[in-house]
Amino acid sequence: MTQNRPSLRRRALAEGMAAFALVFAGAGAIVADAAYAGVLGNVGIALVFGLVIMAMVYATGHLSGAHINPAVTVAFTLTRHFPPRDAAAYIAAQLVGAAVAALVLVVLWPDQPGELGATVPSVAAWRALVYEVVLTAFLMFVIMAVATDVRGVGAGAALAIGGTVGLDALFGGPVTGASMSPARSFGPAMAAWAWDDFWIYVVGPILGAAFGGLAYQLVRGDRPPASPTTTMEAPDGPRHVRVPAQRRSLADERSPVQ
Repeated sequence: MTQNRPSLRRRALAEGMAAFALVFAGAGAIVADAAYAGVLGNVGIALVFGLVIMAMVYATGHLSGAHINPAVTVAFTLTRHFPPRDAAAYIAAQLVGAAVAALVLVVLWPDQPGELGATVPSVAAWRALVYEVVLTAFLMFVIMAVATDVRGVGAGAALAIGGTVGLDALFGGPVTGASMSPARSFGPAMAAWAWDDFWIYVVGPILGAAFGGLAYQLVRGDRPPASPTTTMEAPDGPRHVRVPAQRRSLADERSPVQ
């Protein structure tokens, strides 16, 4: 661990706070939509989920790596971008943060409809499972591209990840709730005690994240060099320079996002 890297306790706290924000904003949007006769609609809810993820990646990416999602932590661990010894602390913090957010929503909205934003499939269980696998695979593929590859987009990672969450929520929200995260589903399910088909939102995201992470490693091939060469225009013509790879990985505990 580098001297500037926060301790595991602080990184886990950042993960818990980000998961809290996800559930409070995202599930809270579903609650408000149900309470106010569809004022947000599916597009508005999808936008809320995408924006809160974007904000939390910007806010916590340099601290904890901004996993915010147990499935992402598991996938990073499986692809050897995250140490297994830290995974349990991250996952526990994510679940606790999501649960606390849902309990706050219970206090604020004791009589509202919508089961506090709990994810409930509108199709057969096997179809919902396939949706959650594919949605999370899309998300993890993008995360791997911007978080583990020095050729990725760097500072635009939050936009790419938040945009993918919003996209998934647009077309997957009406079908399964577009969870993509066991923590996002766990918080509302616990607070509303709505466990119907909850297993879908554990198995689906974990399988999808694993598939997405492994798929990106497959298409990426060998790791790119740590200091890629780029071409810059100079007054006397193009000049090749070495650009240090300041960012290694959102997931790598030894090198926070720059």
